[in-house]
Amino acid sequence: MNTLTITLREAASGPVLELEGDLDYDQAPRLRHTLETLSLRSGQRLVMDLSRMQFCDSSGITALLVARNRAVTARAEIALAAVPEHTARILRIVGLDQVFPIHPDVDTATAVHP
Repeated sequence: MNTLTITLREAASGPVLELEGDLDYDQAPRLRHTLETLSLRSGQRLVMDLSRMQFCDSSGITALLVARNRAVTARAEIALAAVPEHTARILRIVGLDQVFPIHPDVDTATAVHP
């Protein structure tokens, strides 16, 4: 088991949460707590950088849905970036690849379009 590290940084499009480690039953509450304290405004885009995420179980998928709901409530967007293949496969199987915009990298996900 790898402890989840969450790093918050700001991009022109809005907050970026970088996740490193396991997003599982034990660690998902940490992401939910971070989301509760996150300042997210209408029109921003919350980007979840998953490039260093090593494992994601159903609790992790649920935490990603909590992030989406947080964005929707704030009238903001959400995007997933650099999703590891094992997680991308799960998202495809359950149809969440149709719910989350998925980008190959953070730069693409944080690009501001006029």
